[in-house]
Amino acid sequence: MLKTSNNLKYNILLKKRMNVHFLVYLHNYKNKMTKLQKSIDKRNALIKATIGLVNNNGFHATSMSKIAKMANVSPATIYLYFENKQDLVNQTYIEVKAAYTRYAFETYNQSMPVEEGFEIIWKRIADFKLKDCKNAMFLAQCDNTPMIDEPSRQEGIKHLAPLLELWARGKKEGIIKPISDYLLYAYAINPLSFLMMAEKRNAFTLDTTHIEEAYQAAWNSIRVFK
Repeated sequence: MLKTSNNLKYNILLKKRMNVHFLVYLHNYKNKMTKLQKSIDKRNALIKATIGLVNNNGFHATSMSKIAKMANVSPATIYLYFENKQDLVNQTYIEVKAAYTRYAFETYNQSMPVEEGFEIIWKRIADFKLKDCKNAMFLAQCDNTPMIDEPSRQEGIKHLAPLLELWARGKKEGIIKPISDYLLYAYAINPLSFLMMAEKRNAFTLDTTHIEEAYQAAWNSIRVFK
C-alpha cells in the first residue's frame, strides 16, 4: 500500500511539473509569435508607406525619413528589414508584382484556347487595376523609372510567365503576331494604365461597355488576321 501511495504521489508531482513546463513553453511560444507578428506588421507598414509616398510624390521625393514617419517607426527600424532605399523599393516592386500576377492568373488554365485564355487574363488585369488602384499606380510608376534595378525587373518578368507562355503558344499556332513580347505588352496591356489614370482624374469612366471595347482593341492589336 505504501509503495502504491508513493507511486501515486510521484505521478501527481510529475504531472504538475509537466504542466508547469508546458505552460512555460506555451507562454514563450506566444511571446515569440507576438514578436514575429509585430515584426511582420512593421515591415508591411513600411511597404504600404513606400507605395503611398511614391504614388503621391514620386520616387526621388520619397525619403527614408518620410517612409519611417508614415509607417510610424523610427528611421533606424527600416534598416532591420531593408539594406537601403534601393532595396526597399525593389522589394516593394517585387511583392506588388507578385500580388498583381496572382490575381491576374487566378482563373486562368493553361489548357484554355489562346483567345479565351488571353481574354480571361486581360480582364483580370483590368479588374486589378480598377479595384487595387494604389498598387496598380505604383507598378505603373515602376515601369517608367530607373529606380528599379535590372535583377528586380527580371524577377518581376518571371511572375508574368503564364502570359508569356500563352503568347508563345499563340505565336506557334499562328494566332498571335510573331513580334517581341515587349511590343505585345505595350500594345495590349500598358493602355490599361493610361485608362486607369484617366479614370482617376475623372476624365473617363471605365464602364462595362468601355472594358469590352478596350479588350477588343487590345486583342485586335496582337492577333493575326486571317
